[in-house]
Amino acid sequence: MNALKSREAILALAILALLAAIASRFPAFVAPANLVRVLNDTSPLILLAMGQMIVIMTKCIDLSIAANLALCGMIAALMNGAGVPLPLILVAVIAIGGALGAVNGLLVWKLGIPSIVVTLGTMTIFRGSIFLLTGGAWINAHQMSEGFKALPRAMLLGLPVMTWIMLALVAAIGLMMTRTPLGRAFLAVGGNPHAAVYAGISVGRTQFAAFVLAGALAGLVGYLWVARYAVAYVDIAGGFELDVVAACVIGGIAIAGGAGTVAGAVMGALFLGIVKNALPVVGISPFWQMAISGAAILAAIAFNASRRTPGRIILKPSEVTP
Repeated sequence: MNALKSREAILALAILALLAAIASRFPAFVAPANLVRVLNDTSPLILLAMGQMIVIMTKCIDLSIAANLALCGMIAALMNGAGVPLPLILVAVIAIGGALGAVNGLLVWKLGIPSIVVTLGTMTIFRGSIFLLTGGAWINAHQMSEGFKALPRAMLLGLPVMTWIMLALVAAIGLMMTRTPLGRAFLAVGGNPHAAVYAGISVGRTQFAAFVLAGALAGLVGYLWVARYAVAYVDIAGGFELDVVAACVIGGIAIAGGAGTVAGAVMGALFLGIVKNALPVVGISPFWQMAISGAAILAAIAFNASRRTPGRIILKPSEVTP
């Protein structure tokens, strides 16, 4: 726990140092109004990082999470075009996203297929399904109702509604992870699956629940993404799953499972969000974002390795008899 706390402190300092460096050249970047915009821009990444965090904690990974977002976003746009009321659209995309996550969870649980293989396959299936639904056509702003587009953009107490949704869900997930048996089960399964079984926890069911939660979050973000940017097409959020994994790794979520915090994942996403928003301001090509993200991932992994403590040695080599 001390290692996690020190990691979060270091990441917080890195974010402050990054903001200070940007502010030294462009003070307007750290103006409150602009920081609100950065936080709002990063909200989808934070929400998906919450879902990916839960999956990774159970020793799995979900590479289909951005494709799930894209498919649910397209379904939301199609439902809006058919005149479906917004509340029903929200319920539908969350349920569909959860169902898509359940497909991943069942394949991992019942068939024992590694999650990276399962989600690589479903990622392609989800993207292909968007093409089958639309024939590759785009749905643009003029084809969407004003009410459909208004919700994530609306302001409430100085913050966009999308930001409030993100903050509420982060708080809810934080409570779930620390105060509920399911949250503790996620950590237990990732930390020591064999011990979890002896404690009466089903590893397969817990991993299934993690995929369902991640899928439901992706479904919600699908609507928020499409409504905010007022466009839906096959390649929405293409490659975004890599940013989501990067946010988790940078935030201290152990790829081996069983370790990490909600605060760490949020700060990892914020770090990437600030980098992404700052690059055009400081005149750096956006293509450098991938290199910066990769370097941050390597630094995070190196930090993980340096903080790993060896297990206690029961017998010295000289005491072991053949």
